[in-house]
Amino acid sequence: MYICLEGIDGSGKSTQILLLEKWLKEYGCDVKMVFEPTDSPVGKLIRGMLRDPGATGDNFQKALALLFAADRMILMNEIAVAEEPSNVVISDRSFYSSIVYQNEPQWLYEINKHVKRPDIVILLDTDVKTALKRCDCKDSFENKSFLENIRNKYLKLAGEWDFYVINANNGINKVQEDIKKVISPKIGRCI
Repeated sequence: MYICLEGIDGSGKSTQILLLEKWLKEYGCDVKMVFEPTDSPVGKLIRGMLRDPGATGDNFQKALALLFAADRMILMNEIAVAEEPSNVVISDRSFYSSIVYQNEPQWLYEINKHVKRPDIVILLDTDVKTALKRCDCKDSFENKSFLENIRNKYLKLAGEWDFYVINANNGINKVQEDIKKVISPKIGRCI
């Protein structure tokens, strides 16, 4: 099973992924965590570019979209190896992040057409004010107007693709319980 957590910067993805990993392992699942961008050379290049003040510009975004697609293809090898019937792959972001961050959905679907789609996508939805308090604000993307736009795009995408939307303004434990309620029936577990 391939599970992805999506959301704007500061929505709590990193925290919730670690808690989800721990819970699934306690349940007896073999868990592989993956992140976008990866630690590959392409992923490292992306991380550096995200700190550039011009990172939200249109041409910069197109370059990032191509790099993310390349990095994601590298990641698909890890997911294919890790994803067996008793295994769970948990991803911090997927190609859906590119759809909302990079602005050209049709082209983005095309350059990501060979990327495996997650079985379950959970959108951690938080208001921008809360998200900014949680961010280190080092990336060019971590500003109020940009994140408000991205949040709205995520919510629209969630409706189109039937994501599970969880209120990430709640406390860490409540958010984790809500995530478990989504995942439990998919792995045959009651909570």
